[in-house]
Amino acid sequence: MAKTIKTNALRLLDKHRVNYEAKDSTNLKARDMNDPDASLIHKTLVTRGISNELYVFIIPLSSELDLKKAAKAAGEKKILMLPEKELLQNTGYIKGGCSPIGMKKQYKTFLELSSVSMEQIIVSGGKVNFRVKLNPLDLMQITNAKEFDLIHEL
Repeated sequence: MAKTIKTNALRLLDKHRVNYEAKDSTNLKARDMNDPDASLIHKTLVTRGISNELYVFIIPLSSELDLKKAAKAAGEKKILMLPEKELLQNTGYIKGGCSPIGMKKQYKTFLELSSVSMEQIIVSGGKVNFRVKLNPLDLMQITNAKEFDLIHEL
């Protein structure tokens, strides 16, 4: 019997009785067109404002964060991506396994506006190649996220 992975993210979801589906995605590439869930995958981006505060942004994998829109959402004049070397010490997660759920500290979090109306989205489950599928409203509730237009127009 395979051992079930339990990350901080999953423990927090369980504690709050949130319905989710966790799955190992080791054999899938993030942009694999054979993955039926590819359009649901979201990335978690951590930034730092000029005030030195950290902010978390959750956007679709295929999109690019608009730093001006992100700064406006955060109430900052300017924000920059957090350097990778600072990710673990600030969030408890590494690049590729950074979940918006269960970080070391609760940072102000924002979810892309277009994602809010989706039935389900997928975010990192707290380890590389480990995903969690859940309702975006549940994600917003557990992370205290606000909805905001965050991505570049295509």
